[in-house]
Amino acid sequence: MHQLSTAALAAIAAALLPQASAQLNTAAKAAGKLYFGTAVDNGDLSDSTYKSILGNGVDFGQVTAANSMKWDATEPSRGSFTFTNGDVIANLAKSNGQLLRGHNCVWYNQLPSWVSSGGFSASTLQSVITTHCSTVVGHYKGQVYSWDVVNEPFNDDGTWRTDVFYNTLNTSYVATALNAAKSADSSTKLYINDYNLEYTGSKATAMESLVSSLKSAGTPIDGIGLQGHFIVGQVSTSLQSVLNTFVGLGVEVAITELDIRTTVPASTATLAQQSTDYQNVIAACKAVSKCVGVTVWDFTDKYSWVPNTFSGQGAACPWDASYNKKPAYQGILNGFGYTGGSGSTTTTTTTTTTTSSTTTTSSSSSGSSGATSPHYGQCGGASAYHLYAAKPLLTPVILTHRLDGPNR
Repeated sequence: MHQLSTAALAAIAAALLPQASAQLNTAAKAAGKLYFGTAVDNGDLSDSTYKSILGNGVDFGQVTAANSMKWDATEPSRGSFTFTNGDVIANLAKSNGQLLRGHNCVWYNQLPSWVSSGGFSASTLQSVITTHCSTVVGHYKGQVYSWDVVNEPFNDDGTWRTDVFYNTLNTSYVATALNAAKSADSSTKLYINDYNLEYTGSKATAMESLVSSLKSAGTPIDGIGLQGHFIVGQVSTSLQSVLNTFVGLGVEVAITELDIRTTVPASTATLAQQSTDYQNVIAACKAVSKCVGVTVWDFTDKYSWVPNTFSGQGAACPWDASYNKKPAYQGILNGFGYTGGSGSTTTTTTTTTTTSSTTTTSSSSSGSSGATSPHYGQCGGASAYHLYAAKPLLTPVILTHRLDGPNR
């Protein structure tokens, strides 16, 4: 595989960026969306170039706190809350005039040991969840557009993930968390967020059933987040169908953690395919009126979680590690059908990439089963500034859960 220099990458990007004056959040809004956004971690903000691009509202109208609002960051010991790092992100979004997504309240990972190994009774754990969710969401009351209240409740085969919450409370912990969040801030949108929902199949069906049951019970639920961690050339061709199924439940949807990774170094052909893949994901969201926006899981390869998690993989973001816009940037604009300065959009034809699927049974302990669609791993991961060890997945082709390390 031919390795491209920074200069060569810049030349390719320039050739494929005829709409250089167009920018991503502008294009998203012209297509009727609320935002185009990015995740950000606190350590990244010491990079002045990064911070300058992040603050450009015509590219980014929304930010997500990648790690600083999670349980281990906000309540490291029971009843002792700290919001210093989360407040940095919230204040930055406010000063930049950007929407803020909260991430996340209840998740099996990045839990302090006092929660994961606390040995609580059902009633005590229910109280712990209520206190945590109401305190964190309440702290940011009026500042957050939407919260990923529950993150990754399902295995890939559609069964419930066996973690401290499910093992102690069965499925009731979801309603407990959502009700607590709603009580703390009635104005924020409440989401359930998961990966590998982008494919028709057992996991998407499980999410559909959960949201339907929550709605029937009168439990507050406003949205479903589809993370969107993909591999170049293997983006789901059923994404738009899944989005339509979910919005048919009476909720909105969003692409919450988009990146499209490849083996590195990336070839010219790979970068061109990546541009097409980004275009197809964006076009699927554009085509569904209640898909409110798209968030990339950081915008530059410099701070992407991918290389630390998937050995030999990377180049997943729209900007390279030297802050050059890649062809993927133009792919995003194409997906929104953006025509330039007038702010108008055009109808976008989605280019379908056909891939061969391989049935593989994961050797992880996550409980996932064999699958005939490519699965790409969960909720982000470790950037250079994270303090946790990230380990690669066990399966090189069909990638499911990571077993440890800081996920997004």
